[in-house]
Amino acid sequence: MSVTTRRAMLAGGAAAAVAGGTVAAATMLRKPPEPIFTPVAEAEPALEPFSRFAPTDPPAALPELKLFDAAGGAHTLAEFAGKGVVLNLWATWCVPCVAEMPSLAALATKLATAGIVVLPLSNDRGGAPVVQKFYAAHAVAGLDVWLDPKGVAANALHARGLPTTLVVDRQGRERGRLEGGADWASPEAVEGILRIVG
Repeated sequence: MSVTTRRAMLAGGAAAAVAGGTVAAATMLRKPPEPIFTPVAEAEPALEPFSRFAPTDPPAALPELKLFDAAGGAHTLAEFAGKGVVLNLWATWCVPCVAEMPSLAALATKLATAGIVVLPLSNDRGGAPVVQKFYAAHAVAGLDVWLDPKGVAANALHARGLPTTLVVDRQGRERGRLEGGADWASPEAVEGILRIVG
């Protein structure tokens, strides 16, 4: 399972620079006049299969959550009553989140006619501009910008890391979650969500 935290990302980057023992890393420690170190691109993590989805039994009521749209307007999950929700907690700095984003966009398209919405709730502190820039750079279409910049919703949901994705039924109850990046566009995931949400 590949789950990322902010602390792990920062520590991992510094460790890679020191462990590499390159001239660039050594020079970087002497504070050059301009940046000369370019981190080696991390290999794209493997996406988890939907079989790693952990059901919540019995289905659990969710805490009151505030979700913010791109314009800063506050919303709650109650606004999606009668619809199923795939609530994805993510951030642009999270490597497995980035890897799974295209499959979430594909999932949103596949589930739209079934009355199930995909809500990618960004943990980025930079707000909507950061997410919009990410969507444009990665050609992500079909997903709205939803924000949790202070991590309040992630904390309330007891997310242990990012990404964490919850499947919420039409009654607003958590039916299960998957921690780590997953292939949400797979037939297994689509069929599983349709079956769970009803």
